[in-house]
Amino acid sequence: MTTFIELLKAVLFGIVEGITEWLPISSTGHMILLDEFIKLNVADAFYEMFQVVIQLGAIAAVLVLFFHKLNPFSPKKDAVQKKGTWNLWFKVIVAVLPSAVIGLALDDWMDEHLYNYIVVAIALVVYGVAFLFLEKGNAARGKQIESVEALDYKTALLIGAFQCLALIPGTSRSGSTILGAILLGVGRSAGAEFSFFLAIPTMLGASALKVLKYGLDIMGGEAAMPTGTELSILAVGCVVSFLVSLLVIKGLMEYVRNHSFKAFGIYRIILGIAVLGYFVITTI
Repeated sequence: MTTFIELLKAVLFGIVEGITEWLPISSTGHMILLDEFIKLNVADAFYEMFQVVIQLGAIAAVLVLFFHKLNPFSPKKDAVQKKGTWNLWFKVIVAVLPSAVIGLALDDWMDEHLYNYIVVAIALVVYGVAFLFLEKGNAARGKQIESVEALDYKTALLIGAFQCLALIPGTSRSGSTILGAILLGVGRSAGAEFSFFLAIPTMLGASALKVLKYGLDIMGGEAAMPTGTELSILAVGCVVSFLVSLLVIKGLMEYVRNHSFKAFGIYRIILGIAVLGYFVITTI
């Protein structure tokens, strides 16, 4: 019975991850907040790894939905199209470099100092306001880059620099990259799509780093081997986040073609204020 309850919790974590990973509302922030109310019965070291590696399910959804576009070996593509696909991958690699360098250097420090409700709440509100102002000014902008193929390497690198903001929990990786793309003159749809592609190496790298640290902790005696229940929780969380992500990515791409990000900005502000209020009340 205990295992069944933990697996149900894993389903909930997978749903939250699958929804919030792609919407500009911060998956990490929501996972931290969810952990305040629903605790998984797992070791601390395992949970630290789990909350990052669960993102692998979300990555798989991007690969499935955009497989043809991202596959440079597709027999359905001619030489020019294959070259264009390779160029797209090189832009993604260039874009991921800033966050990779900073993330590797500051990973432990950020885990220790930034993963708390105060930072999450402030980031939710600040970037919520940023989205509102961004959309207000976006209407006055002229011609935009409307496809990922039209992005140049400089723009890709600058979008990647904006992704560094997402190292602060509560910011949102997709939110920071989409916001940065729009500021650089990229259309919402193209910005969202490039954000999805940028997530692939970013999340793979972050997951590999967490798994490596977890393995080293086990070898050093600082963490225990994962139990069967813990591995089942991770598997369920990844599968659910994959299935939910399939729906959310499709829905978001349709949404951004016809709507602004104002609704997400308002949601972030309301949630941030609610989080601060809740924790202030509970600590009095």
